[in-house]
Amino acid sequence: MDMPNKTLAELFAQLGLDSDPSSIDTFFATHSLDHDAKLSEAPFWNASQAAFLREEILEDAEWAPVVDELNARLHER
Repeated sequence: MDMPNKTLAELFAQLGLDSDPSSIDTFFATHSLDHDAKLSEAPFWNASQAAFLREEILEDAEWAPVVDELNARLHER
């Protein structure tokens, strides 16, 4: 059975971040990563957030597509 796609707002909530559209926009306006930086190693994550992001990508788990979206958006600058 296919699981419904997770949204960016749901990912932000899962990470314990404010997940309303304005807060998400503010997050992307104030956070970015260098081209060669790994998402899970960003200095703005706590240990739990970093572990969650790393595991979701490594295991190609349920949250992986939206974690990829987060990664891409943080690397846009």
